[in-house]
Amino acid sequence: MTSPVNSWEHSPVSPTITTDNVHVWKASLDCDPSDLDCLRRTLTQDENARADRFRFEKHRNRFIAGRGVLRAILSKYLEPQPHQLRFQYTPYGKPTLSPEVGALSFNLSHSRDIALYAVTQEREIGVDVEFIRKEINLLGIAKRFFSKREYVQLQALPRSRQLQSFFDCWTRKEAFIKARGDGFFLPLHQFDVSITPGEPAALLRTEWNPDEAALWSLKSLNPGPGYAAALAVEGKHWHLRHWDFELA
Repeated sequence: MTSPVNSWEHSPVSPTITTDNVHVWKASLDCDPSDLDCLRRTLTQDENARADRFRFEKHRNRFIAGRGVLRAILSKYLEPQPHQLRFQYTPYGKPTLSPEVGALSFNLSHSRDIALYAVTQEREIGVDVEFIRKEINLLGIAKRFFSKREYVQLQALPRSRQLQSFFDCWTRKEAFIKARGDGFFLPLHQFDVSITPGEPAALLRTEWNPDEAALWSLKSLNPGPGYAAALAVEGKHWHLRHWDFELA
């Protein structure tokens, strides 16, 4: 589990998953109107109400597509149809399936018109995708949010390598805190991830517990040009499959 995912397979109709498997799905949130209508019909009344609160149509449509695709993917593994799935949330806002629906672990992330969905069993999991924005003050952000080690390493890189390394670091950190379910209640500077170009994604140190870093795996993903992404999974020795989502 050292090199980033560079190719995405055609999606299976009925995927099966075990505790030693991790599946990542990539989907476009730029849907045509007929597909968007189909996805919206699978949402709950509350989800539709949330969609209607978006001021801009673009954001409303991406929310509908994101939630609808999540339901479509999870229903591939479970007996309930997409509209029958029910979710609950941890105290920090991480979504999970209601116990009566199934025992899958999942996480999702989207940036602009790309979404990633990670699925497994009996493991905590987190995924993050970010559009690489060239206009940001990356060293200023890194100094504020990254660990001292990460900031020093980023600053030492040639300017031509800093942007990609910044977003590699950011997505790895975000994926990890999402997997833990802590949200922004876990400060980003309290743990180190790998940042040097060509170095495998890894959790290197956790300030609160020196043993925790060994309990997690990080993996770089490549959702497409102009994006960075990472996956965090509890434990080791798991096998990754990755698919392009196709709306039937």
